[in-house]
Amino acid sequence: MSAKVFIDTNIIIYSYSQDEPEKRHRAQECTQENESWISTQVLNETINTLKRKFFLDYRQIGTVVDELSQQHQLAIVSLGTIQKALEISQRYQYSYFDSLIIASALEVGCDRLYSEDLQDGQKIDSKLTLINPFIS
Repeated sequence: MSAKVFIDTNIIIYSYSQDEPEKRHRAQECTQENESWISTQVLNETINTLKRKFFLDYRQIGTVVDELSQQHQLAIVSLGTIQKALEISQRYQYSYFDSLIIASALEVGCDRLYSEDLQDGQKIDSKLTLINPFIS
């Protein structure tokens, strides 16, 4: 069975960015690895970033959403996900939104979560390892 990986929004954004080619390359490697997952939260955050920081129009953003939905499995954020995120936030002291990403990854059975924002190497619930792919 191949590993399941979860991709945080910052990794998705780097995979489209032209500003930092090394990070773009590494992010693209992460997004093409094994069975990859994103959540509805990641999609929404990506849309917001592409509109506000990259000034794409909604037609262009729609193309990105189509690409992401073809490249990754999609985890739907549910009430159960939200409740798990609250527990994670309390236990591990991450922000609620970071905890929601972690909860989504756990919910779909991922064993790795790629993110630039979380503590590299930390194990969550003895199941999920947080990995910053930009640390050498």
